[in-house]
Amino acid sequence: MTPPRLAAERDGRFLLLIALANAGGVVAYAPLLTLLLPAKMAALAGPARIEWLAAATLAGAVSASLSNLLFGWASDVIGTRRAWAAAGLGLTLASYAWLYAASSPLGIVLAVVGYQAVLNMMLAPIAAWAADRVPDRRKGLLGGLLGAGPPIGALAGVIATLPGLSEAMQLGVTCALVLALTAPLLLVRLPAVAPVAQAAAVDGTQARADFALLWCARLLIQVAGSVLFGFLFYYFQSLPAPPGQAGVARLAALAVLIAFPVALGAGRLSDRIGPRKPFLIAAAVAAAAGLALMGVDADVAAGTAGYLLFGCAGAVFLALHSSFAMQLLPSPARRGRDLGLLNLTNTLPAIIAPLLAVSLVPGHGFDLLFEALAGLTLLAALLVLLVRRDRQAG
Repeated sequence: MTPPRLAAERDGRFLLLIALANAGGVVAYAPLLTLLLPAKMAALAGPARIEWLAAATLAGAVSASLSNLLFGWASDVIGTRRAWAAAGLGLTLASYAWLYAASSPLGIVLAVVGYQAVLNMMLAPIAAWAADRVPDRRKGLLGGLLGAGPPIGALAGVIATLPGLSEAMQLGVTCALVLALTAPLLLVRLPAVAPVAQAAAVDGTQARADFALLWCARLLIQVAGSVLFGFLFYYFQSLPAPPGQAGVARLAALAVLIAFPVALGAGRLSDRIGPRKPFLIAAAVAAAAGLALMGVDADVAAGTAGYLLFGCAGAVFLALHSSFAMQLLPSPARRGRDLGLLNLTNTLPAIIAPLLAVSLVPGHGFDLLFEALAGLTLLAALLVLLVRRDRQAG
């Protein structure tokens, strides 16, 4: 086999293993935080369940933000990415026992803080590992494959909540799925390769400016997504002849299922064509159009179409943004630290989105909120346009 074919096979195997491990990370938190944790909190906190769940969510978000940054940096300077990720996986599996044993609302909050810390001990090195090894010419495909995480996480939620499962069995099933998806990356011995180089020598100030622009653009898109995640049901309830809870759940699942192949195809196309900025800008504009459609006195049909458009376009943006950001990290020696900073755009929206909704929806309905989100999404497109570098290293 020729060296180029060997390299392609090696890259392809690593891409698959990283995609599986990323899906394992999503499975580690999606069923727990959206289904299992609210049920446990309701059983222990009773009428105060919403306040205690909000406290657990906020404290967990702070823990996740700080620990992702800390362990990403630690994997830059101490040991190997594999060792840190393996330690994080082991401690994450152990943290489910802590969550199971928690017997009070405060105990759950403390367990969630610890769980988020060790989960990010696993996630941060895996993300930096991908940035180290995947060449720029395949980072679009990487971004698309990472988009498999949400649908796999949703499927895991269905499996973990099958009728007849006790709390212990639900957590055990989740642990088994996480281990099955994540362990292959940590167990398979891959040939050593030199870390991916930057596309070209660039002034440090310009590199940081480009990274800051990408950081802000992702934050704006994630804020819009976080609003829809938290308030989608209430939005549809505000429309004439609204669908029920099951209908909204099916719509959300449909958006995720459509988004993955679209993001995967866009990622591969951006690898072949080269520049990623046009794809990101087009995705942000399409997402803004979807939000605008949801905000102009929409009926259920228009709201559904707008949500599906935003869901697909937003998924494409986030997938390709991950690729582009890995390509333009300011310091090859501190990829873990810089990806930890980028991860803040995934956690801060959980704080910003409720404040935005509370400020705009009362007295105005959802129209003003979605118009504001559409404007923020267009601003994200402008920020991407201002990024100066868009060249792959190879």
